[in-house]
Amino acid sequence: MRLAEGIVVDNAKTFGVLKFSALRREVFERGSDGEVTEQVKERTYDLKSSGQKQMIQVSVPATVPLKEFAYNEEVVLIDPIIDTVANANFRGADVDWYIKCADIALVKKQQPNNNQQQKNQ
Repeated sequence: MRLAEGIVVDNAKTFGVLKFSALRREVFERGSDGEVTEQVKERTYDLKSSGQKQMIQVSVPATVPLKEFAYNEEVVLIDPIIDTVANANFRGADVDWYIKCADIALVKKQQPNNNQQQKNQ
């Protein structure tokens, strides 16, 4: 079972503040023979979520360059989608949730303008 379009989320309400932790893993393409190739399919990153109060894993397509942000740098997800995969078993079904997004970007912190800096001095 799959949700047709996934669940589109509101970044701030769902995740709160996100902080970059690390690259968790890279998933590689499989060739026509079923063997794993050296071509990366997607990358999964660990992010700390204040809204979820735990670490979350977010997958990004390999077409997006590798993210090497500083530890605890504040980030935002671009076009996040939450989806599921369900597998039937003898008790009903096991459901796995996952988060994918188009990209992960640094949060741009507003720089005080010159007038504010002069007033504060």
